[in-house]
Amino acid sequence: MVVHSQSTALDHCSLIKTCKPTTSVFNGIPVVNLRDPEAKTLIVKACEEYGFFKLVNHSVPMEFTTRLETEALKFFNFPQSDKDKAGPPDPFGYGCKMIGSNGDMGWIEYLLLNANPQITSHKTHTFFRENPENFRSAVDDYIQAVKRMTFEVVELMADGLKIEPRDALSRPLRDDKSDSCFRLNHYPPCPAFQALSGRNLIGFGEHTDPQIISVLRSNNTSGLQICLKDKTWVSVPPDQTSFFINVGDALQVMTNGRLRSVKHRY
Repeated sequence: MVVHSQSTALDHCSLIKTCKPTTSVFNGIPVVNLRDPEAKTLIVKACEEYGFFKLVNHSVPMEFTTRLETEALKFFNFPQSDKDKAGPPDPFGYGCKMIGSNGDMGWIEYLLLNANPQITSHKTHTFFRENPENFRSAVDDYIQAVKRMTFEVVELMADGLKIEPRDALSRPLRDDKSDSCFRLNHYPPCPAFQALSGRNLIGFGEHTDPQIISVLRSNNTSGLQICLKDKTWVSVPPDQTSFFINVGDALQVMTNGRLRSVKHRY
């Protein structure tokens, strides 16, 4: 989930260079209605061509999303010294600027939590001055709803690929010992943005995801970009009520490259 606010900015900006210039907003993103009888075919086609699609008519209640974003903003608006007490991520917790084990730098702060209900409890919860259970409840409700939706998506994917048994892709995700994780990204405004006009700021640098599948949600703030087959970067129009699904490296390997892991950045 992406969270955006006008909170205090971090203390540096990072820049990136692109091989090909970024185009304007790309309106060719495949859209899949989860209730469409042809959803399984449309999902496979989108994942073959783009490794990415927008999912509409899903089952995740909007009130879950709104409540979680409200609670997350409370955390990101804490003083930096308070947020730092919930980090560094080991691997779960609060992180700031450093992205991943390679030490990549980005204009970002985030919360990384385990997505399994038995271990979603984290020291982050204790830094809410009032009603810390509100955050825990918001996280758990949202994660469980998104996981149910994700299981349905990957089982439709298996149907479209004619994989048997039908739960071959969803079974690893359903496992209570899976390494599924939940990440809340926050991109504070950059004070040097005007001086850097015309240059590209890193929020979260270009990468592919190692997992089977990633489920992304943005608010109405733009920034997500994907790389097409011709190596051109395009901007994905934000959509507050839908989810974006992208193929991860593991799924590309599991399908012998038929479905492609998409390179993306924020």
